[in-house]
Amino acid sequence: MQSTEPPLLTSLRSPRVIAARKLARRNQRSKERRFLAEGPQAVREAVAYGRLAGSEEHAVVEVYLTPEAAERHAEIVTAALAEGLPVLTATDEVIAEICDTVTPQGIVALCRFLDTPFEQVLALKPQLVAVLAHVRDPGNAGTVLRTADAAGADAVILTDASVDPYNPKAVRASVGSLFHLPFAVGVPVEEAVGRLREAGVRVLAADGAGDRDLDQELDEGTLGAPGAWVFGNEAWGLPAETRALADEVVRVPIHGHAESLNLATAAAVCLYASARAQRSPGGCRAQG
Repeated sequence: MQSTEPPLLTSLRSPRVIAARKLARRNQRSKERRFLAEGPQAVREAVAYGRLAGSEEHAVVEVYLTPEAAERHAEIVTAALAEGLPVLTATDEVIAEICDTVTPQGIVALCRFLDTPFEQVLALKPQLVAVLAHVRDPGNAGTVLRTADAAGADAVILTDASVDPYNPKAVRASVGSLFHLPFAVGVPVEEAVGRLREAGVRVLAADGAGDRDLDQELDEGTLGAPGAWVFGNEAWGLPAETRALADEVVRVPIHGHAESLNLATAAAVCLYASARAQRSPGGCRAQG
């Protein structure tokens, strides 16, 4: 029976602490296939991953938290111990050494990589997909992943030119959604678009210079079919060769005087428009 009084980590030179801190580097994360999830919401979802996914595999390797955080988030400790996961308390200094944030929240989980092979994503017969092509900002990537989760998307695909979803900023911006839906990484954009189209998914490139706008898509009822949205770089959008791969290039209409929408906002508008259309009568998710 595991003790409910976890051991205390006090040394910054502990092998655990040193190993965890090295995960701030992408090459080390890739080598170890491990990453850190900071904050109570991310750790809560990480602990629940196996149960929610119907899998015996855990996302969490170990949980580290301060004694104060252990009291404040006792339900997370209880859930982790119930899953048989190691829980270790640590000093504020140790948690600060492990975490990427300036002001840590006192709790962090060491997790295994969770990405799904692209072939398995296709096998799910996805009806709504977000494709991140050339997205370099980790905060935007994490926010789009969170938005896709909220909109009920079936998967997210990060192309080989996009940011690492296990970047600490991306993990924080996903606010736990990283543990909720399948995502594939490192897929060439040509392969991602081509294979989705072969699977019967209509591919739309979101771009401010699109020939069609989102209102037209909604008015004509074309968003009710299985669809994938391709989102590009925050600063320069989608290259012409990527736009050419899509079935349509669609812009979000600007009805006011704003010059444009940022990536995360545009993604939310597009994904929710598809989610609504797919659940409307005649849509691919309509009941009955």
